[in-house]
Amino acid sequence: MRGRWWQAALTALFLVIWLAPPAGAADSLRPRVKLVTSLGDIVIELYPDKAPASVANFLTYVREGFYDGLVFHRVIPGFVIQAGGLDKDLNPRRPTHPPVRNEADNGLKNRAYTVALARTPQPHSATSQFFINLRHNPGLDHTSRTAHGWGYAVFGRVVEGRQVVDRIAAVPTGLRRGYRDVPLEPVVIRKAEVIQP
Repeated sequence: MRGRWWQAALTALFLVIWLAPPAGAADSLRPRVKLVTSLGDIVIELYPDKAPASVANFLTYVREGFYDGLVFHRVIPGFVIQAGGLDKDLNPRRPTHPPVRNEADNGLKNRAYTVALARTPQPHSATSQFFINLRHNPGLDHTSRTAHGWGYAVFGRVVEGRQVVDRIAAVPTGLRRGYRDVPLEPVVIRKAEVIQP
């Protein structure tokens, strides 16, 4: 009887180990988006479990082809690179979808190579624009549910192409059409596509 119990226990343990998803499997199931830019490709892994509204918003724009042909219009070395709103002539792309609720209270921090939604001073105003953090930016993190404390919602991170992010961060910038920190030579998102649903 005792031998059968041990045999059953070992069989159950074997099945648990054999059927368990491999380490990192949860990560591999997360959606991924590839930005094909004029300076190389960037792959972003998204966090729908932490920022469902932000991820759904971003994926909607990607699937609609909204980002194709837009530029990184704000490049500040040691801070962020921003895209998702302007074409190479710095004209805003319209229309955008309604703003999403700010999910910066999700526990994710604005660390190097994370991706967050850009917004106006109004906390719940983010639409299509996003930025990639070039370093840890704790000043952008959520601290309270007030106008000054909401922060900026992280919804993904760069998992491939960090060298491309760094290359974009190093381009010469200046003042163009009233916008500061604009690359003098446009850095274009040629295509944004979902590569892992």
